[in-house]
Amino acid sequence: MSFLVSPVAQAHPNPPAGEPGCDPIDPAACLLPFPNNWFTQADWRADTGRRVAFKAEMMPKGATPDAWNRNDGFSPGSTLITRIPGVDLGKSGAAPVTDVGASLARNAPIVILDTQTGERWPYWAELDANATDPARQALLVHPAKNFVPGHRYVVGLRNLRGADNRMIPAPDAFARIAGRTLPRRDPLAARQAQLRPVLDRLDRAGVDRRGLYLAWDFTVAGERNLTAGMLRMRDDAFGRLGDRAPEFAVTGVKNLTREQDSRIAREVTGTVTVPSYLNRPGGPTGSTLNLGRDGLPRQLPGNTQQAQFRCEIPRGAFEAPSQASLYGHGLLGSNNEVGGGNVKAMAAEHGITFCATKWIGMADEDLPTVARALADLGSFGAVPDRTQQGFLNALFLGRDMIHERGFTANPAFRTDDGRPLIDIAKGLVYDGNSQGGILGGSLIAVSQDAKRGVLGVTGMNYSVLLNRSSDFGPYGQILDATHPDKLDQQVVLSLFQMLWDRGETNGYASGLDHSPLPRTPRHQVLMQIAFGDHQVSTVTAEIEARTIGARIHEPAIAPGRNPDRDPYWGIRPLPREPYRGSALVVWDSGSPAPPVTNTPPIGPEYGRDPHSDPRNSPVARRQKAEFLATGRVVDVCGGAPCTAPAG
Repeated sequence: MSFLVSPVAQAHPNPPAGEPGCDPIDPAACLLPFPNNWFTQADWRADTGRRVAFKAEMMPKGATPDAWNRNDGFSPGSTLITRIPGVDLGKSGAAPVTDVGASLARNAPIVILDTQTGERWPYWAELDANATDPARQALLVHPAKNFVPGHRYVVGLRNLRGADNRMIPAPDAFARIAGRTLPRRDPLAARQAQLRPVLDRLDRAGVDRRGLYLAWDFTVAGERNLTAGMLRMRDDAFGRLGDRAPEFAVTGVKNLTREQDSRIAREVTGTVTVPSYLNRPGGPTGSTLNLGRDGLPRQLPGNTQQAQFRCEIPRGAFEAPSQASLYGHGLLGSNNEVGGGNVKAMAAEHGITFCATKWIGMADEDLPTVARALADLGSFGAVPDRTQQGFLNALFLGRDMIHERGFTANPAFRTDDGRPLIDIAKGLVYDGNSQGGILGGSLIAVSQDAKRGVLGVTGMNYSVLLNRSSDFGPYGQILDATHPDKLDQQVVLSLFQMLWDRGETNGYASGLDHSPLPRTPRHQVLMQIAFGDHQVSTVTAEIEARTIGARIHEPAIAPGRNPDRDPYWGIRPLPREPYRGSALVVWDSGSPAPPVTNTPPIGPEYGRDPHSDPRNSPVARRQKAEFLATGRVVDVCGGAPCTAPAG
């Protein structure tokens, strides 16, 4: 796969430090350290009391700050970014990805503190392994579970050492700010006044300012700010729908003989008519949400989407009606992936009719838009905006699957003698893999119909995932062309994430724990991940599990297989009896552990990619089916680690 990047979009570096509006405490780049309340302003109308206030001159060229400045804080999955010349994280004692628990040690060199609870926050720290210039190598500090929406955090970096084990002195500007009170006319006086509460808060937590290298604070976007747009679309669309079934049209029915397909008896294709909240008729790729004066999506009069669907009806449904399930496809794919062998096997083995629509925004037709967005930060909003419309499309498809006047009222979903092929009394569930797992968590969090879902080989937070994915190579080439400085790239990925939160699970995870989103029932998810996955890094699934309170099947992995000091730190084990709640199950096909750096597992030392193995395992499918049917997470591995045959 290759991409052509418009010359107009190329070679626009991020603004250097020292420009007006940049934070003087970090001389590496204008938007560092990131995230940072220096780049916000007070706003009494916002739930957090803050509003992002980027200025045009701070942004990478080609991007205006308007989309970001609608945020009342930063991403709940924010990676903390700064640059510390010559730092040696090992000599400094910083917690690596293999020892998250060390981040909470009393003398940890990096401290993140939740100012509302006083709680120390777990993380891991790493230097960007992709950096080509040591002088431009980012320090990346990743939360081991998402920050709480709406909360404020303070960060302290202290007692940092170089390779020679000597203490690294604080940058001049920060040293002056952390020292004696500066005269009013001093250029740093205002920043000192703003940081004084941060330093005092760290002092009270036992972090002596005399050893500080750097300190700052940031506010996380509130849950309403992250989710209100999608919820407005859902509530408006379903409010207008009332008790009716969404309008749909069947465009194709293919009856299959056993010789043609031993598992699937009928394939049905068609379209569902969905209100469109995008700003162009029919909502083609590149569209963005049509926002009202309140900043929330509004439907242009008469604007609709024709959401394509494809359904796979198993042979068993002709004997007894089947369970209805939505299916979520993979990276930039299509609804035709519902015809994959593993999906057909799941349908046939467990009596499930799967229907899929495209994840528009992240579907095959969106590839040019995604490529452009990576080259032109200012156009990136089209990706999560259209993805939200894709969520609504899937919700309407799901309603048709279980409505008495929906699919089962059409002959395509009935036997020749008129019996329904879907048992609408069983309700709706969800199953998705890869991108279908990453986006599926968002869909489940906002669904009023599907209360349970399986997230296969999943994770969340694309800004952490991309560097670690074998899929990112060609997309990374676009970033290399437009932002060749690797430090700049990390800032760009974090800016992406601030908008992407509305189009992936990272922004909706707070609704998957014990506190559902407004007007939404509680949900449970079963996360099945592949140890050593080359495409979706399992560290991102661990972040998700900690965030939503999922429990883990233990023993999760055979002794010696996981390089972590305390594998799956902070994730509680499943109880012995069948458990009704969210869970994480690790499936091991024998592939080596992935790199402990922010690089993909590419090369012979990482073996084959096990990404597809869980869904291809009959045992894993049995676990999924039990969960979807009853909500129970059962041990199908006989009290041992779960293993899946290498596919």
